[in-house]
Amino acid sequence: MQTNKPNLIVELSFQFSLKIISYCKLLETKKKYNLANQLFRSGTSIGANVREAQNAESKNDFVHKMKIAAKEADETEYCLLICKESKSYPDSDELINEITTINKVISKIISTTKQKK
Repeated sequence: MQTNKPNLIVELSFQFSLKIISYCKLLETKKKYNLANQLFRSGTSIGANVREAQNAESKNDFVHKMKIAAKEADETEYCLLICKESKSYPDSDELINEITTINKVISKIISTTKQKK
């Protein structure tokens, strides 16, 4: 399924991963190691699963991998919302906006792919 043409979700999730890495470094400077670690893993996993889906063996495999990316995105959003509501954590509003967009794109991809079966 992999092609050389631009892919919106691949690019969005990759750029988001880079921003998550920077945000997690900021969390670590504030000694928020546990949440930084969890957010790093879930936030960068979205892009990894999206990339893996690009090489899926079938449409079912593609949907499955995208669903894993969706779960990681939900977990990431949850962690970012915790940061937003906790007074001693850095601002996460921009990342929340981005993960909301990513969640919508992934959901649309999954639903569209299921309809094409």
